[in-house]
Amino acid sequence: MADPVEFVVKKLPYDLSSHGGLALVGRLFKRINLPAMIDPQYPVRGGIANSDILKCYLGLLTLGKNDFEAVEGFRSQRFVHQALGLRAVPSSATLRQRFDAMGTEWSALADQINCAVLGLHINGSPIDFGALSTGHLPLDIDTFVMDQSDTAKEGVSYTYAGVDGYCPIALYLGTRGYCLELDLRAGSQHSACESEYNIERALGTACAVSAAPLLLRADSGFCSQHLITRTLEQAARLTRQVDLLIKWNPRSAPVEAIAAQRCADTATVWTQPREGKRECLWQEALTPIALDKERSRALRRVYRLTERSIDRRGNALLLPEYVLEGWTTTLGPEIEDEQIIALYRDHATHEQFHAEFKTDMALNRLPSGKFATNHLVCALAAVAMNLLRIVGQHTLHEGDSPLRKAALRRRIKTVMQEMMYKAARIISHARGWVLGISGSDSGFAVFERALGRMKAA
Repeated sequence: MADPVEFVVKKLPYDLSSHGGLALVGRLFKRINLPAMIDPQYPVRGGIANSDILKCYLGLLTLGKNDFEAVEGFRSQRFVHQALGLRAVPSSATLRQRFDAMGTEWSALADQINCAVLGLHINGSPIDFGALSTGHLPLDIDTFVMDQSDTAKEGVSYTYAGVDGYCPIALYLGTRGYCLELDLRAGSQHSACESEYNIERALGTACAVSAAPLLLRADSGFCSQHLITRTLEQAARLTRQVDLLIKWNPRSAPVEAIAAQRCADTATVWTQPREGKRECLWQEALTPIALDKERSRALRRVYRLTERSIDRRGNALLLPEYVLEGWTTTLGPEIEDEQIIALYRDHATHEQFHAEFKTDMALNRLPSGKFATNHLVCALAAVAMNLLRIVGQHTLHEGDSPLRKAALRRRIKTVMQEMMYKAARIISHARGWVLGISGSDSGFAVFERALGRMKAA
């Protein structure tokens, strides 16, 4: 076996960057004209423009960094100035101070930026969010835990996961993981508490960026008559087709009595997935939701009763064990019971999106002790996730992309590794700028093509 080569370390006389993918992010900033959205609304008399502040931080988030100190690495890199269109790069202290001062106001601004990003047309086509077999775009809502143990950050409290932290609520549009909103909450706040406001904002954004019908999917924590009514009322105001699919919370339902009734009914149809386990399905019509004096929406609930006489380890039970589940929906009778359950089962995909926020974007530990600042960080993280989704969708799904395995979407970490952390040489020549990428780079063709597609029309 040959010995490793003894390399000589040498400082080169030209500029190199390890994150050439910022050129793609900067092109998207130009497409939405980010300075025009920020600077007239939040002008500064002296110092660094607020648009440069937000560009820098969004650039950090797309590289998987959320701590303010990471911006110091941008200050000496000429490429970052050119790629993101910066007039100046703030120090970490300036970045933190500006976020602390403007955290509450800029959270609403982040939603405007997010709507502009989601409304982009790349190469003449709108973003493909990914529809379901029914033609609906899923709108998945759920909460998850950010562990902030052993900290004294504002808003940290005991969560349902048994740790101290935050419990943000996230809403995702489509099957490809585009995030409409990531709203930070105190750890002890119940998932359904004040969620109607999140749904209201998300429906407005979803209707603005897509004309497809929507299907709001949620778990049993959102099984609330108030939430259902408010959502359908807003859908009526927006004059859009919005359907619901929410897991039923049985609360104090008499499971044993219902099971005895189903077992005694000779009309009950049972299926047997395996020995010692059988299931039956049925549905019932619920009281319609009145929207006004003339209009109402029909509701139905699909039930599934599971009987187990042998547990999962193969042990016979003395008495059968019953599990009752239900799903409340506005979907019509043309959608069969099994399809309703399958549509809800697909809702679990959003757990992967939660994981991408916490691990790929390193958001499990937030950078500030102030709640408003961390709230802004989460709002901007939703924008950064969508920027990375767009980059991945237009690079890593091509026939000549570095990854050959077919997939509906790429994980955020994969987009960072393959596109964002792209080694490049920066050359200034003839009053222009050249981004030099290695000839042996397998992603050169898709990178060059995506940069051309993202040019403004």
